Amino acid sequence: TDPTGAPLKYKWVPTGGRIEGDGPNTTWDLTGVEPGAYTVQVEVSRGAELDCMAFTTTTIRVTECPPPICPSISIYCPGAVTLGQPVTFSAKITGGDAGVTPVYNWKISAGTITGGQGTSSITVDTTGLAGQPITATLAMGGYNLDCTATCTTQIPVRVENRKFDEYGNINRDDEKARLDNFAIQLQQEPDAQGYIIVYAGRRSRPGDAKKRLDRARDYLVSMRGIDARRIVALDGGTREDLTVELWLVPTGAPAPTPRP
Repeated sequence: TDPTGAPLKYKWVPTGGRIEGDGPNTTWDLTGVEPGAYTVQVEVSRGAELDCMAFTTTTIRVTECPPPICPSISIYCPGAVTLGQPVTFSAKITGGDAGVTPVYNWKISAGTITGGQGTSSITVDTTGLAGQPITATLAMGGYNLDCTATCTTQIPVRVENRKFDEYGNINRDDEKARLDNFAIQLQQEPDAQGYIIVYAGRRSRPGDAKKRLDRARDYLVSMRGIDARRIVALDGGTREDLTVELWLVPTGAPAPTPRP
């Protein structure tokens, strides 16, 4: 202050940035300056006579902001996938810039996201994707960096049942030969089940189909050593002629449907 009460004039001179305002209280805006030391000097004088009364300087140092850091992103893929069922991918985010609100942006290589986009977990429809991989990519928004992670899961191949043999009202020895071949195949595919479907003929006597079923199953179990739990015997109804079908059903495959 001036002892006489005269108004004072302030002159601010910075070496960088700009001064906003006038008088004893101003704002030093250093937006956009390079890192380094900067000085501002203020001269105070009487406004009328321009007599220098005082001056002073102050120095500050501008440092670089620490570089932004991506968070640690872990995506969890389903380990076991059931064919035709939806799968879920979920993410766990740790670390990163504490001041950032994460934004979840998911993309998938196949299928359709049916729920969860924008959250830490998504559900994917896998219809029609048998035997294909699905890769989920998570890009975290809000960090001004390429913060991504991926995870891939495999959709199982569709497993089908298959007809191994079919025969009619053949003699016992010929039937044994057919069943021998069927037993050999069951032994080579220990995870498969064997289905026997017998259709009675229109001229068959009552109970003929059941006798054929029991005889074939007993031969496979008693004579060929096939575990009885692996053999399924089905009465298929009636066809024009007596018919026996032998089916192999691997694990995960649908059971055959009788077609009388």
